[in-house]
Amino acid sequence: MAKAKVVLTDYAWDSLDAEKKTLDGIADLVVLNVKTPREFAPYIGDCDALLNTYAGPITADVMAQMPNCKIIARYGIGVDTIDLEAATKAGIIVTNNPTYCIDEVAEHTMALLLACARKIAFYDRLVRADRWEVSPGKPMFRMAGSTLGLVGFGHTSRELAVRALAFGMRVVFYDPFVEEGKFDVRATKVELNELLRESDFISLHLPLVPQTRKMINDEALRQMKPTAFIINCARGPIIDTDALVRALDAKGIAGCALDVTDPEPLPNPHPLRNRDNVIITPHVAWYSEQAMGGMQAGAPVEVRRVLTGQWPLNVVNPAVNGKTRAGL
Repeated sequence: MAKAKVVLTDYAWDSLDAEKKTLDGIADLVVLNVKTPREFAPYIGDCDALLNTYAGPITADVMAQMPNCKIIARYGIGVDTIDLEAATKAGIIVTNNPTYCIDEVAEHTMALLLACARKIAFYDRLVRADRWEVSPGKPMFRMAGSTLGLVGFGHTSRELAVRALAFGMRVVFYDPFVEEGKFDVRATKVELNELLRESDFISLHLPLVPQTRKMINDEALRQMKPTAFIINCARGPIIDTDALVRALDAKGIAGCALDVTDPEPLPNPHPLRNRDNVIITPHVAWYSEQAMGGMQAGAPVEVRRVLTGQWPLNVVNPAVNGKTRAGL
């Protein structure tokens, strides 16, 4: 039996041993490391599967160029660069890897929250400038007893809640798909407007879909306390960047911490850069050596399952079930 063809569009790790081991005996791996569909298009015409990290977007037009493709397997969590509706219509299964970096993102978000609360980055820059003073960072407020608002209450958000509770914070969440008490986490469900008004720290934990794009806009930011911080380790376009700049300029909020931005990477110069009350990290919340291994392992396993007639573990377009090109 002829081997399948699997195209790897792009990757960010040193070794492809995991991919080769997982697909050994069933598929030939074509390894690229490109950014756009135009660059990988010459290789996908006869592919049976596509492994994808960042290269995209993968649109209906791209899918039309690979009539044999049975699965698009993303290494990461977000699938906003893939047209899921088009994939479903084409009979292509789309998978992601939703659990490889839960601890890392929760830890990074908590670190950003602490850095905002204690103004760590600001005071570090002050000392580097040979200033040993407290007053420039005033005011600061005790974290214990303050309120953390979680927009979205998935795996990572719940892990963050556990960490925040350990600091004595009150935790509220907004998630229309989660009932209060469903999970064993001491958090109170509220409506979004109430969360925006009451929270001292707001952390975003949402997928990027049309309903969440620019969800944090001028109206949302106006409802926040002038002493509140917003933290985003989810997807940059959930926040309207121009509205965020306006809120910071008007001192409508105390500051923000962003691991993701819109656009990304953030150009230089940009009005979000070089502000004392803004912390930016380069989309690194997901990373640890352990998470890297988990991310690399997930997508090839999904491809192997589909190519050997098994239903994959993490399907993001379940409506494709029963009408896939793989006959599953």
